[in-house]
Amino acid sequence: MMSAFRFALILFLPLTLATCSQDDVKPFDLAITNVTLIDAVNPIRNNQTVLIDEGRIVAIMDSDSADDIAANELVDGSGQYLIPGLWDFHVHFTFDARFTDSMAGLFLYHGVTNVRDTGGLLDDLLPVVDALRNAGAEAPSIWYSGPLLDGADVVYDGVNFPGLGIANPTPEAARANIAKIHAAGASFLKIYEMVTPEVFAAIVDEARTRNLPIDGHVPLSMRARDVAPQVQSLEHLRNYEMDCVSDPELWLATRQQELANPNNEPGNVLRSRLHSLQRLTAITNEDPSVCAETTEALKATITVPTLRMNSMDLHVPFIRPDFDQAMELIPASVQKQWGEARTALLASTEPVDTTFAEWSLRRTGELHAAGAPIAAGTDTPIGWSIPGYSLHTELEQYVEVGMTPLEALHSATVKPAEYFGLEKEMGQLKTGFIADAVLLDGNPTENIAETRSVAAVIHRGELLSRKQLDNLITAD
Repeated sequence: MMSAFRFALILFLPLTLATCSQDDVKPFDLAITNVTLIDAVNPIRNNQTVLIDEGRIVAIMDSDSADDIAANELVDGSGQYLIPGLWDFHVHFTFDARFTDSMAGLFLYHGVTNVRDTGGLLDDLLPVVDALRNAGAEAPSIWYSGPLLDGADVVYDGVNFPGLGIANPTPEAARANIAKIHAAGASFLKIYEMVTPEVFAAIVDEARTRNLPIDGHVPLSMRARDVAPQVQSLEHLRNYEMDCVSDPELWLATRQQELANPNNEPGNVLRSRLHSLQRLTAITNEDPSVCAETTEALKATITVPTLRMNSMDLHVPFIRPDFDQAMELIPASVQKQWGEARTALLASTEPVDTTFAEWSLRRTGELHAAGAPIAAGTDTPIGWSIPGYSLHTELEQYVEVGMTPLEALHSATVKPAEYFGLEKEMGQLKTGFIADAVLLDGNPTENIAETRSVAAVIHRGELLSRKQLDNLITAD
């Protein structure tokens, strides 16, 4: 906590600067001068000086009136642009152990200062959380859910798929699991697709009691319009399409019958079969009037479309001109595997069905146009997603489907902060806010791709220069 003297200095900074010499006061930790400030809430501010101390923005002023600033570090931001630190709102640190140790550096390298881990077993995840927090400014801040709360049949069971989820066959089991997850420091809960309506209700009740936000997929046993008002975010547009047909209750009854699982199929097999049975058929049989009702219901929650993943069949990640350079930064074993996979895919003559990709782009645009809240997440490192790098692809695709660049920035700065009730201290460049910011060489309001032009990162008040960011990368 800053001293009373420092607090008074902030309140009366203009007068203080005019009347005190540099020897009279302790230098600020960091000053960024002559920079243009861009965030999704305030007007664009040119030629500004930002003073940072003890991890917070303590003053913002016109550079012309900020002579003789005393700061331990002084950055001239002439010709550059400062934006709030970016969030990736959907990551999995423990999905692929080859990636885990390198992810923190990759996120910061690309300007991502905050991440929301949306599913991992506590035994795997908690050591990662400790390592990130012990690294201080050299790792992004992390919020985590712990394991996916799945049904009696678990999709990510550690046998057929990577271990990310746990079984919740009954409401009582769900409540017991949540008690352990909450005690382990989780910031929110993640509901998965195989839960029953009864277990879903118990999770919602327990979350409210514990004041934990809920994230999730629409369970296959329920309709999107019934789930959305009870949770705070939903991922991937998953199972939205099944609530856009003219007879959704009939489709739901079919899914519920299959979910009884009389043949005792593994969770991932059962889920995949239901998706194959209904997903594309629902898209091609969409009823616009029913879908409009579902869209209205979805305005009650945040959608995290992971659009860069959903649209891969149209926007193939590995043919982007900058993908090879980005891939050079990831672990060597992953580079090798991805390189071989890319070669095989490029040589394939099999036709590619782009129905789901086209629908995902259209649906995200429709949700945005209707006023449904959207937050930016990537599902990294799944599906050709490179930590940090792929978030910028997500933002570019939001602009493609109808967002302005500032609205895209809102999805990666303000909306994630709102989810955790942190909007009064994160997501803007504002006095009193946590000093998470990215210094860019280009103007993202003119071209959203300029969010990639990271010159430096300020994380919790500490400056990471371009050279320091480069040194965080461990590709071996």
